[in-house]
Amino acid sequence: MTDPLREHLIALLDGKGAHIPFEEAVKSFPEKLRGVKPPGAPHTAWQLLEHLRIAQWDILEFSRDAKHKSPKWPEGYWPATEAPPTKGAWQESIHKYEADLKSMQALIADQKHDLYARLPHGEGQTLLKEALVLADHNSYHLGQIMYLKKQLIGEDT
Repeated sequence: MTDPLREHLIALLDGKGAHIPFEEAVKSFPEKLRGVKPPGAPHTAWQLLEHLRIAQWDILEFSRDAKHKSPKWPEGYWPATEAPPTKGAWQESIHKYEADLKSMQALIADQKHDLYARLPHGEGQTLLKEALVLADHNSYHLGQIMYLKKQLIGEDT
């Protein structure tokens, strides 16, 4: 790829910038603490992970599918439980997040998609705007996950 803007966007989504990479934020988060909310924290790690996954999926699908219907706000963007409902739910959410991130990066990398063109089914959104919103949103909530790690297990970045 020879388009510097596309390269920068892909790197930004990977966490190669001012925020921590996704893998770093979720790795080694103790299973017994994934549903714990320390005093003053608005969410658990599970809630944040699922919210990241759901919001990213929604942005991806909106960016590539004119028929996509977004979940109802706000309840459709958050899990129903504070803790993972099954033993495998944490890893399943991580795998889906990673797959959707790769799909979004592939969409951005594909030069047949004009980053500046308004999405015909949107209200002025462009692929560039959606990529920046996604990076911004992910950065914010990954920071919250790191805060929870520090509060619950004392891990610094």
